Amino acid sequence: MNLFDLIFLVLALTTLISLIAACILALSGRRSQAARILRRLAAGAALYFSIVIIVSLIEPRRTVNMGDDQCFDDWCIAAVSSSSSPAPSGLWYLVSLRISSRARRVAQRELNMAVYLTDKNGHRYVSSPRPSDVPLDILLEPGQGVDLSRLFSVPASARDLNLVITHDGGFPINWFIIGYDAWFHQPPVIRLS
Repeated sequence: MNLFDLIFLVLALTTLISLIAACILALSGRRSQAARILRRLAAGAALYFSIVIIVSLIEPRRTVNMGDDQCFDDWCIAAVSSSSSPAPSGLWYLVSLRISSRARRVAQRELNMAVYLTDKNGHRYVSSPRPSDVPLDILLEPGQGVDLSRLFSVPASARDLNLVITHDGGFPINWFIIGYDAWFHQPPVIRLS
């Protein structure tokens, strides 16, 4: 958990308490005090989301090194290695990944994860499904780790390949936390070539 996660949690708790207080004041007939709390809450939310959006505009896209964990709470994933070989229509890229859990007490999984390659022109290459593929949303016991791989078919003309590991769908909690890969900020990349 970083500083911005902590700020988000404190502000979420403050928002909840403010909404409860405004409801109690409104129900007890003190509507002007409730309205004042709601106006302050709206101004604070506007300021906070302005900061989230500005940071997403000015912060450069991160590059993650091969082997470095990208963690979402206690669930982590790392690209361990990559290799290429000739394919009929270009190249096969085999990317080895490691999923691990830093949790100490509960089993967990991360839903809506996506792993794909991009080239310098922004083309996206999804993995070719194989029956032996371990799903990205596998349930991990506390401290457990799992090795898996993904196979990508890439045209020979593709240059400057990067691996992207990101959420693709689900509730966008990252839209609410400063510095996360949301709004105008693209997810980090791992350079393959």
